[in-house]
Amino acid sequence: QVQLVESGGGLVQTGGSLRLSCAFSGRIFSNYNMGWFRQAPGKDREFVGDISRWGDSIYYTDSVKGRFTISRDNAKNLVYLQLNSLKPEDTAVYYCAADLQRLYLRRVANYWGQGTQVTVSS
Repeated sequence: QVQLVESGGGLVQTGGSLRLSCAFSGRIFSNYNMGWFRQAPGKDREFVGDISRWGDSIYYTDSVKGRFTISRDNAKNLVYLQLNSLKPEDTAVYYCAADLQRLYLRRVANYWGQGTQVTVSS
């Protein structure tokens, strides 16, 4: 069973940066495509971006392109989400996800973390 544990959320001012981490366990990490989603209060969960098994293909939703960066370290079973130039509208719970298929295609995942809160103050 895949387990995902996010960390790195917090409170930051507009224009600031955070790096989220997601630790993967339970299966062979390099077999899984990894992604990030977010859910703001009162809104549906939103796809943020995903990264292929070997990190050679990365997809972002338009609202975060140029500001967020996804990366992975297959030796450490970790996936990262670097958040730069943060805006108040980026405030949400951020979830790590894993799936054998690319997440940008289906926008759903078989495995989810518990989420980490990111709050951007204006």
